Amino acid sequence: MNDQQNQFGRVNWRTILTIATFIVLGIIIYSLRHDIGNVIDNLGKVNALALLLIIPFEALNYDVYARYLRRTFAILGQKVGYWPMYRLTLELNFVNHLLPSGGVSGIAFFNMRVRQYGVSGAKSTLSQILKLFLLYTSFQPLLILGVFLLALRGHTSNLIMVVATALVTLLIVGTWIALYIIEDRRRINAALTWLTRAINWLIHLVRPHRPETFNIERSQKTFNELHDSYEELKTHWRELKVPFLYMMLANATEIGAIYAVYIAFGHLVNVGAVILAYAVANFAGLISVLPAGIGIYEGLMTAVLAATGISPAVSIPVTIMYRVLNMVIQLTPGYVLYQKALRREPDKA
Repeated sequence: MNDQQNQFGRVNWRTILTIATFIVLGIIIYSLRHDIGNVIDNLGKVNALALLLIIPFEALNYDVYARYLRRTFAILGQKVGYWPMYRLTLELNFVNHLLPSGGVSGIAFFNMRVRQYGVSGAKSTLSQILKLFLLYTSFQPLLILGVFLLALRGHTSNLIMVVATALVTLLIVGTWIALYIIEDRRRINAALTWLTRAINWLIHLVRPHRPETFNIERSQKTFNELHDSYEELKTHWRELKVPFLYMMLANATEIGAIYAVYIAFGHLVNVGAVILAYAVANFAGLISVLPAGIGIYEGLMTAVLAATGISPAVSIPVTIMYRVLNMVIQLTPGYVLYQKALRREPDKA
């Protein structure tokens, strides 16, 4: 009887996720309906060959993330395959687009998926925290390069310098706060316990019959293991230079994908402007309550580009084209793999 109940629970959980997925995808498509129409209207005005460059850029982006995971887990003493990590990266991107939570939803999904490869929850969580940490710290050199390129062409202003300085400051302060918390077992326990309770409270608002979705005691055990994994990682800190370079390349490939769309529209704009606009839009997307940061991402990117001298008449169609194509390229395979992941038995790969 219990087995039948457990099986029903699993099927019900998968059904709910599938229905929720379709609902959110419907919201995304409906929200972008005018943008999709504009993209279709503009297809005849762009260089198709140049536009196709976005595909290899995105494929390389996922390759970099897969290699990052293999390398990081190897440092933590866990061997994983390349193709399982490549597929998982596509699934993870789909989940993070679907559920805007600053990466928290993605971490929970990632932990569930890598468990089948023998990776503990602490190590998988650390790999994702480290990914975010390296992703944003590795962007600092690119951001400095962007400001330099803008200054070289005389495209800087007081506003641009304030924005760039604020981003660099935010990156540095965020880095030190993260290190301060994770360095001490009591601090990391206190911080993550508070976060777990906050998540439980939010879930309880939606599902009143579930006062504690995530068990605090079990979570605290994972937090202790997370600190232990961090201490192990610290002994191999010199090996982190390769994951750091992978994350810098991940940022560079996304910027390259955006610039490919500008080339397709026949505009060779200042690369520094694209770097800065990309940084601002992505930071804002972390706190967006809408899937994929719809509206906020496009608006901020256009505003920053306008401040650097790129006309909205140029930046708006390019940004819309990039966003729609980027989501089609990423979310389509991500959705297919995500649905398969919910149904299939654990991989042996």
